This record gives sequence, C-alpha cells and structure tokens, in this order.
Amino acid sequence: MSFIKNYLERQICERRQFLLLSAYGLGGMAVSSALKTKTARAAVQNPKIAWSYRDRTNPYWNSIVAGGDAFVRSLGRPSDSLINLINEGSSEKSLADIKSLLSRYGSQVALAADPNDMPNCRPVVEAVCSAGAYISTIWNKTDDLHPWDFGDNYVSHMTWSDVGPSEQTARVLFDAMGGKGGVVHLGGIASNNPAIERLQGLKNALKSYPNIELLAVQAADWDTQKANQVMSGFLTRYGDAVKGVHCASDTMAYGVIEALRAEAIEGMPIVSYDGNPQAVGLVAQGKLLATVFTNPYWGGGITAALAYYAATGVFKPSSEPKEHREFYGPATLVTTKDASEFKSKYIDSNPEYDWKSLWSFTSGPIKYKS
Repeated sequence: MSFIKNYLERQICERRQFLLLSAYGLGGMAVSSALKTKTARAAVQNPKIAWSYRDRTNPYWNSIVAGGDAFVRSLGRPSDSLINLINEGSSEKSLADIKSLLSRYGSQVALAADPNDMPNCRPVVEAVCSAGAYISTIWNKTDDLHPWDFGDNYVSHMTWSDVGPSEQTARVLFDAMGGKGGVVHLGGIASNNPAIERLQGLKNALKSYPNIELLAVQAADWDTQKANQVMSGFLTRYGDAVKGVHCASDTMAYGVIEALRAEAIEGMPIVSYDGNPQAVGLVAQGKLLATVFTNPYWGGGITAALAYYAATGVFKPSSEPKEHREFYGPATLVTTKDASEFKSKYIDSNPEYDWKSLWSFTSGPIKYKS
C-alpha cells in the first residue's frame, strides 16, 4: 500500500511542476484582440495538436495524455509537440488557456478537450469554432449542445455510459456486504456528467437491496486528498455503521484506503471506477472489489486523432452520421476474478491501436433522457 502514501505526497510535490507544464508552448503569449468569426477551412496542412484536461498527476489523465502522445508519435512527431493545457479543475482556466492557444495559432489548431464541467463546454466550443479551429471533446457537455450544430469544427463528443457500470460495481459491493449495512458514496465534481451518472448507478442498485442504507453522499471532486478528508469525516460521524464504500473514481478510492488504514480498519469492501493501473492492481490483490476500465489510453489518442484528421481534411465531420459525432466509449467491469488476466492484457503494456480506425471501439450513439 506504500504507493498510495507516495501518491498523496507526489500530488503535492508535482502540482507546481505540472502547472509549469500546462504553460508549455504558450509562454509569453500576448492575448490578442477579440477573436473574429472565421469560416471553417477544409484542410490544415500541419495543425498544432493540443490536449486540454484536468491534472497530469492523476493516473486517469496521465493515461489520456499518454494516448495523445502515442497518436502524435504515430504521425512521426516528437511527444513534446503535443501542447498540454492543464486546467487544475478550473473551468475559467480551461477557457482562458484555450483562448490563449487560439490567439496564437488561430485556425491551425486541432484540440482534444475535457471542458472540466458541463456549462464550460459551450464557450470552449464557440471559441474554437469562431477561430476556425477544430475540437473533439470528452465527458462533459450539456444535453442541448451538439457537434452537428457547429458544422465541421466541432468534430465529436465522446462520453461513457456510466449508470450501468456503476450499478454493477454497487451490486458487487452490496453482495460483499451480505446485502445489509450502511454504505457511503464519494462523488466527483457535482456538475460533471460522470459524477451524476455514477451516483445514479448506485441509487439504481439500492432499489434491489432494501437492507442496504445509503448513509451519506459527498463530493470529493475526483481528488485523493479531499477523498481522504471526506472519508475520515464519514468515519467520525458514522463509525461502525459504515460497512462499505462506493467511490466514483479510483483516485478517490486511494484516499479512502489511506483514511481506513489510519484508523486501523482492514477489509472494508470498496469499489471504484476508471480502471487506473494502480486500481487494477489493487483489485487483483483484493484491496478493491471492482473498478471499471474506460480505456483512457485509447480515448486520449482517438480524441486527438478525430480533431486532427478533421482539421487535415481526411474526413468531413458534417458528412458523417450522427453516431460518429456523439458516441459512447468502451467500459469494462474488472473484478477480483479477472483482474490479473486483465492487467496483463491492458495495463502491463498498452495495445497497439490503429488511430485511423476512428470509431472501432465506440459503443453506440449517446442516448438522452426524454
């Protein structure tokens, strides 16, 4: 379990380093006059490729950007040609960094982005499209925002259908609890699509387990240290009534495990989400009961590929069917029964992907509640 302690310490030490990384390629930029609306350009010869995301110290986002690096290298470019825009969980910084990038390179940008929260997606997309650049997004957008409403420049949006897999993890947890007792849930940022859906999955599972009591729900913002504090608070408030923990991400589960260790609590059933390498290892060891693998390495590479190949004119987004503009990514439940085999196949080394096979691992169009 030493990696969790090291991980907590590394988050503090590396945060300043990666804040500097977030400015790579953007240093000394002067924000120019307000962007003028431009028409979409059919093909960009050599676009700048950028990824805008939350936090490189987070294993999930590290895998996302590793996939982006792999795609960039597949083009014969060095990894450091990928521009990293790290928003540190701030939607304001996300938008400001993207506008700075656009002020320098204009329409010569192929951007992959998680806008950090749902409301921020629209201003991000509008800024990119006004510059005549290209963007593909993941995870967070509002239901009324669609790529096909922006011609070719808003290339695609990928999210993951989290309700079902989260319900599966909850059922694994409840069964391990013997179908009774109190459970707590640590969630992500309240306005994030995945946080909302993963909590809903837990609530769906509760309907089939009348003797399971949901003691508390609290956001820990996808953060290990905050999750540690939240779990410590749960233990102080509920004590022995807590019999299981449902985490909306692996990184929060690490904080939970450390909080339990500090109280000398062993064997508490815990489930999480994201399928980070460390988490899959913990599942294999029985320290976690389950996680859900969303293949962030592929997701990071293919999101960058979609923006790049649209920018360079390899395909025309507006000519594609809607299921190629908005779609679900893959999700796989990993439990103690199959974690070791899964780890050897997907974690110990990354599979080779054909980055031109743009929709090969998607799992259907996004479905909205009526």
